[in-house]
Amino acid sequence: MLPVFTARLKAALLASLFLLSGAAQAQDFPKGPIRLIVPVPAGGGVDLLSRSIGQKMSTNMGVPIVIENRAGASAAIGTAELAKSPPDGYTIMMAYSAHATNPIFNPNLAYDTNKDFTAIAFVGYIPLILVTQPDSGIDSVKTLIEKARVKPGAIAFASGGAGAGAHLSGELLNYTAKISMTHVPYKGNAPALNDVLGGQVPIMFDTITTAIPHVKSGKLRALAVTSSKRSPLAPDVPTMIEAGQPDFEISAWYVVLGPRGMPPEVVRRLNAEVNKAMQDPELRERLGSQGVDLVGGTPEEADKFIRSEIERWARVAKATGMKGN
Repeated sequence: MLPVFTARLKAALLASLFLLSGAAQAQDFPKGPIRLIVPVPAGGGVDLLSRSIGQKMSTNMGVPIVIENRAGASAAIGTAELAKSPPDGYTIMMAYSAHATNPIFNPNLAYDTNKDFTAIAFVGYIPLILVTQPDSGIDSVKTLIEKARVKPGAIAFASGGAGAGAHLSGELLNYTAKISMTHVPYKGNAPALNDVLGGQVPIMFDTITTAIPHVKSGKLRALAVTSSKRSPLAPDVPTMIEAGQPDFEISAWYVVLGPRGMPPEVVRRLNAEVNKAMQDPELRERLGSQGVDLVGGTPEEADKFIRSEIERWARVAKATGMKGN
């Protein structure tokens, strides 16, 4: 019995040392700058939200939060960078809707979406708004659908990449309205919106944060918002449901992730800091005025949400046959 007892004692001691080491690591964390990967170009909704949260976290934690834009492949490049980073809490990422759909559209990802990451905190939602140029000849969702039915495939819609909220919204409209619009993916929402503004692509479902200034200036026309209720940023713009598309509800969402294998104590510390940043009154007022609905919550809730989104869009992709381009 002595060898068995000794083995168990050793295992218990090792477990205790591991827990003490993790606790000490969390107590000392952070000792230096934290890298926040933003897997899209600068200027879009993901980037703006990341910089706002990161700046507040930096102030609260007393260390720099370094924003690193690693755009490309619908966030897969930045996500792959996160997956291979040390799980010490010094590299995190602002993930968005494409994180849940990349496994559907790209079977050759350099990472496993279900296994290679640690959910840290759910950040929130931003409604999308369907926009077009004022001289496009499209003045409503009804008109858009009518034109798309006359010439299937002739109308294109821009997005920040396959799996992004803009892409999913366009494909969802194709499915619900029984039309065929052509998807034009870009490396981020900012360049996609620029081409809509320039007339290269007629329509886009963009985050309301970045599109509404162009609507107010008259450079774009708003057709509908994708939330279940009208946005206070655009109270005169109908919802997609009001525009005749029942059950059409979708929003861009954001979650802070880390690599897999992070010490639980470090995850909890980062979760607390993200939640603390989002409770700042000035930040909430500023982001709320831009249409951001901040949520927060535990790492477990964030993980559950991501997995539910992966399952949701897998079902939609199977039903609609939507592709990654």
